[in-house]
Amino acid sequence: MSVSVATEVALLPMLKDNYVFVLHNGHQAVVIDPALGEPTAHWLQAHKLELIGILHTHHHSDHIGGAAFLLQFWPHCRVYASRADQERISFQTHGVGDGETFTLLGRLVRVLEVPGHTRAHIAYHLPALGADQQEELFCGDTLFAGGCGRLFEGTAQQMHHSLQRLTGLPGHTRIWCAHEYTEANLRWAAAQRPGDPAIIGRLEEVSCLRQAGHPTIPTTVIQERQTNLFVRAGDARELASLRSSKDGWHG
Repeated sequence: MSVSVATEVALLPMLKDNYVFVLHNGHQAVVIDPALGEPTAHWLQAHKLELIGILHTHHHSDHIGGAAFLLQFWPHCRVYASRADQERISFQTHGVGDGETFTLLGRLVRVLEVPGHTRAHIAYHLPALGADQQEELFCGDTLFAGGCGRLFEGTAQQMHHSLQRLTGLPGHTRIWCAHEYTEANLRWAAAQRPGDPAIIGRLEEVSCLRQAGHPTIPTTVIQERQTNLFVRAGDARELASLRSSKDGWHG
């Protein structure tokens, strides 16, 4: 019989609008997409946490830039990344691919390949296997609250499939996307759909959070199904049209 382990997620703002996430159980920690090493290490040390794992969603510098610094302090830490990105994330110790699972901090972690933003982008889904666990998704730059990532290496077809895959998870799943783009994304969405009550209501909530200095992350799968125009796009052509009209915006 498996033992349910309670974990928490801490959100660390970095750079202009990045978030680094720390999954921990009060003793050990896993860092997701460390943009900067020094502030992440200071936070871990201040909270007396041992770093046992790093999860990378893709190779961009604002997602892997802090890993080398962290490994100086925790050299035995496991580093997970797409094995298809071995050349660009060469310090990975555990290359993973679609559908593979592993366990960290007593939590099951499932790998989802979600190309579009980059060709080898992956996400990490942590199902809730006990009453004291929450369903978590760390999706990097594929899915944003109210938006999606730019198509640097992938196609609209890939992005459409990736978004549908991620938002096919249970509606209560918490989505930890890696940038604070929500208000700008929803202002754009409201301009596209001025009569949409779900988008307008969500924008009002998000604007209040930002005015108070609070993050808008995490979002949830159900919120994105209701308010994210890219998730609501019926096909890749509609997604590409939306993406084109949003080129001057974040995300």
